[in-house]
Amino acid sequence: MQFPRAAGILLHPTSLPGPGGIGDFGPEAHRFAQWLAETGMKIWQVLPLGPTGYGDSPYQCFSAFAGNPLLIHVPGWEGAFPAEHVDFGAVIPAKEAALAAWLDTVPFDDAVRRFVADQAHWLPDYALFMALKRAHGGVAWTAWDPSAAQRDPAALLEWRHTLSADIERLYKQQFVFFGQYRALRQACAQRGIRLMGDVPIYVAHDSADVWANPTQFQLCADGTRRVQAGVPPDYFSETGQLWGNPLYDWERMHADGFAWWIARMRAALEQFDLVRLDHFRGFEAYWEVAGDAPTAMHGRWVQGPGAALFDALTAALGPLPIVAENLGLITPAVEALREQFAYPGMAILQFAFDGQDSNFIPHRYVRDLVVYTGTHDNDTTMGWWQSTGEGDSTRGADAVAREKAFAKRYLGTDGQDMHWVLIRAALASVANTVLIPLQDVLGLGSEARMNLPGRQAGNWGFRFTWAQLTAPLTAHLHDLTTTYER
Repeated sequence: MQFPRAAGILLHPTSLPGPGGIGDFGPEAHRFAQWLAETGMKIWQVLPLGPTGYGDSPYQCFSAFAGNPLLIHVPGWEGAFPAEHVDFGAVIPAKEAALAAWLDTVPFDDAVRRFVADQAHWLPDYALFMALKRAHGGVAWTAWDPSAAQRDPAALLEWRHTLSADIERLYKQQFVFFGQYRALRQACAQRGIRLMGDVPIYVAHDSADVWANPTQFQLCADGTRRVQAGVPPDYFSETGQLWGNPLYDWERMHADGFAWWIARMRAALEQFDLVRLDHFRGFEAYWEVAGDAPTAMHGRWVQGPGAALFDALTAALGPLPIVAENLGLITPAVEALREQFAYPGMAILQFAFDGQDSNFIPHRYVRDLVVYTGTHDNDTTMGWWQSTGEGDSTRGADAVAREKAFAKRYLGTDGQDMHWVLIRAALASVANTVLIPLQDVLGLGSEARMNLPGRQAGNWGFRFTWAQLTAPLTAHLHDLTTTYER
């Protein structure tokens, strides 16, 4: 699908300012939409919006369909939390308590009942899953009472009765989440801003998706992972990335017409104007690792569903406004699949100057491309530029020095204000779509990095303050977007 020439900002809602210790869908989100309009930006990209589990990662959610309750704005609630980052350990219990108390004042009326009926394909399973998880002390579903873990119908009926109060609160929670999100999306649309979401290829093992649909995944009889997802050693890690997600049973999914994936993509398109499809290469072939493997170094490539999946999605939903995340070890077969369905791929400017034969270098761009200065998975532009390479597992100091020298020569710069140099290079390019992490607009260093793949804690916590979005910065960004007809 051809996208119009435009630019946007990558910022997860948890990174918004506000008094509650974590960004949400309240007034600050609407204010940010107004700031985007003032800068001439036309896209707001977010990370997955699901309820986070392990490591607070939006890529390890308890559901591919539900919303993260931490993003709900609780009127009047404040707390003594840091302004510059999310202290998840302190914020989560405090906000959960405040949200539960507020939801008790929300009536379970006909509007909520209609919402529950409209979302019947996922919401009852999700609410029961989360209620059961709480009843079992928060442990993974494979460690629950066997009758609940294995979904014995009689046991589930009894559990629904026992946990009815929790389930009702979860219904109201999701009703409020999607109501606040719709209001934000409408506010963005009124300002000419499209919301871009993120659909991870995989779902978390400890999720309602896997618990409620075990035959769609490659699991052992007890529900544990027979095999798991990851990628082999790459730019980010010398031992590969072991993600821990269960792998799909693609043969089973193909046999039922990819019904689960159609439902998932339909839900995403109801929420977003554009969708970044994460790890697109895994749909052509994916890295399979044993379920008990300690790293992703030893695995094998297995053929994915390929065109059959996207044919089914297109037949059910029409042309898809998808951006294919085609980073990593990309083969001609992966690119052929992407081009068959006319999904624009991605280019990362930070990766353009390492001397490799790279299509990330601007003079090789095509119009049907989405260019980023950086993503949530790599360092900020200033962090990248200030790095010396010392202690880097994938690059040495000499390689970093050569990269910087080439970048200066190519971009015609002395290296000052490198974040603006890269932003200008991206905006000036022929690529139709440019997306810039807010950290790069602000010129922040590695301390503002959103995620370091493989790090078990300390990710996803970045927040900005309104004082950082100065009038001169806003005017400069607006001048760039208008100069390059974005």
